[in-house]
Amino acid sequence: MAEALKLFWVFVFFLSNPVLSQLDEFFYDSFHGAGNNLSLNGVAKIEKNGMLRLTNDVARWFGRGFYPSPIRFKNSSGGKAFSFSTAFAFAIVPQYPTLGGHGLAFAITSTKELPGALPRQYLGLLNATDNGNSTNHVFAVEFDTVQDFEFNDISDNHVGIDLNSMTSYASANASYFSDNSTKEYLNLKGGKTIQAWIDYDGQRDQLNVFLSPHSTKPTSPILSCGVNLSSILKEFMYVGFSASTGLLASSHYVLGWRFKMNGVAESLDLSSLPKLPGPKRNNTPLIIGVSVAATSMIVFAVALAFYLIRKIKNADVIEAWELDIGPHRFSYQELKKATRGFRDKELIGFGGFGKVYKGTLRNSNTQVAVKRISHESKQGMREFVSEIASIGRLRHRNLVQLLGWCRRRGDLLLVYDYMPNGSLDKYLFDTSKSTLSWEQRFKIIKGVASGLLYLHEEWEQTVIHRDIKAGNILLDSELNGRLGDFGLAKLYEHGSNPSTTRVVGTLGYLAPELTRTGKPTRSSDVFAFGALLLEVVCGRRPVEAKALPEELILVDWVWERWREGAILDVVDPRLKGEYDEVEVVVVLKLGLMCSNNSPAVRPSMRQVLRYLEGEVALPEELSAPDAYDKKGGGAGDGFEFEDYVHSYPASSCFEKVSTWSSAVDDVDVESSSVSPLVT
Repeated sequence: MAEALKLFWVFVFFLSNPVLSQLDEFFYDSFHGAGNNLSLNGVAKIEKNGMLRLTNDVARWFGRGFYPSPIRFKNSSGGKAFSFSTAFAFAIVPQYPTLGGHGLAFAITSTKELPGALPRQYLGLLNATDNGNSTNHVFAVEFDTVQDFEFNDISDNHVGIDLNSMTSYASANASYFSDNSTKEYLNLKGGKTIQAWIDYDGQRDQLNVFLSPHSTKPTSPILSCGVNLSSILKEFMYVGFSASTGLLASSHYVLGWRFKMNGVAESLDLSSLPKLPGPKRNNTPLIIGVSVAATSMIVFAVALAFYLIRKIKNADVIEAWELDIGPHRFSYQELKKATRGFRDKELIGFGGFGKVYKGTLRNSNTQVAVKRISHESKQGMREFVSEIASIGRLRHRNLVQLLGWCRRRGDLLLVYDYMPNGSLDKYLFDTSKSTLSWEQRFKIIKGVASGLLYLHEEWEQTVIHRDIKAGNILLDSELNGRLGDFGLAKLYEHGSNPSTTRVVGTLGYLAPELTRTGKPTRSSDVFAFGALLLEVVCGRRPVEAKALPEELILVDWVWERWREGAILDVVDPRLKGEYDEVEVVVVLKLGLMCSNNSPAVRPSMRQVLRYLEGEVALPEELSAPDAYDKKGGGAGDGFEFEDYVHSYPASSCFEKVSTWSSAVDDVDVESSSVSPLVT
């Protein structure tokens, strides 16, 4: 009797815990009772209905859920990796419809704690310092919902294979093959349950990834590649999931999980898994309705009718303070008609905070770009619009003009001139684009310099742009350069001292003093402009990750060629030698002067423009860009690498793209005496 009772409790134990048929196989059809058999980290928790919730609405955070015991993946540290297979069901529910981040990953790691790992684009697995190190021993398959240009992501809805790095070894847009072998689009952040299968054949060094919204495994993978994991995987490793959020958040769920070594994991029956929570209900209208009904049924009926009529006829309710704000305020209906109801066909990309649509104003037949963004705080919205009003008064032929705006509930719509030729970076780096001649490039450089001088000295306030780069130089129908995207800009009174703020900008364009002082100045803009000058002449980015070591940093490479007397070797080969050598040397020399590590040595934009116009001769001798940086304090001096705010290619805001190739990244809107601006 005692023996039978003992067997009974063993049976109950296996029913309430992940079933282990052997040491290398387990499954969770529900995570109920798995608290002691699942290692949780960050904000991860097991919901009452048995789902594993990795993240919630907390921004810039991560959550992990790992099987608690290590699994043997090789017979010895130098052996060949075994085959393995896993099937799991997951769902990504964004905080706002279609906007969320950053994604989740199935991961095999040497430790389940992952010390130093960061959220946001690192998905709680790595950080900026160890990304790409062979000592990481991290294998992951990411389901990424934010396109990060730093890691060469192909879209904001893709699956990637990561080997010790967040730059994917191979990737594919999320999709699946239906029963008739037709490839179907799959929205990772659509809030629906998706099943994934990952199979690794250790004998053939072949990795296959399958996706489907159904319980049946497709016959064909959406991602298949040859890869040998023997150098990545140690003898014993941990398996599990990691997810993270950025400025925008998503709830990342795992509903069920099966894992098997040296075999094929069985598919999950999605109908038997825990159900996703429904949308949150707002009971405020019901409470108000009951209260008013108790007072007077007649008053309630009149109020309800008035509310419905006003909602239908005037969706964008105007508050009193909005009447004092300029520039022009468009009606929501006017912009809705201009963009044909914000149809996907009119979508031309993603900007810093949301989607951008091409539109045509009915009354004037004017083409415009309409950026639709969201703002959480009602008070912050008012300050936000006030700052937009200030930027809206900027008038210069080399600045992208803000034509007007519209507010509708928590949405803000900004209306700009439409730039039909997109951004400068496309012409410099996209081989499918036509090559800009030197005359066109030189005209663009002078135009941007003129616009920047206007911002620094000629307007009623000093405007520090903070994100000057080729991606933010837009080209009109005549290929005139216009500076756009004021998403990180700051306004100051002339002569005032800039306030310290969080370091923001784009790698390769950030002046070194910003990492120590945090104070954006006109001189830090000049530094970025210097990087732009070299970028335009050389047809190369300021930091070229795939270049030779000696050519990694553009300004250092140009300086070495200048010092060796071979400066024309750096000119963009796509120009085929057709350029004015005097003008090219002036621009390169000026680019080196602006890129000096010492702010005091850099010229002002007024001096820059005079040099470009030939009004003043450049000095004969040049100092090395780092000649004045003798006191130390490099880029890592008191500065966290992950504090950089990555801005967005302006081309995504004004040029038609064939796929949804941009996404919202992390943008820090710091609370200070001067608010950041958005274009």
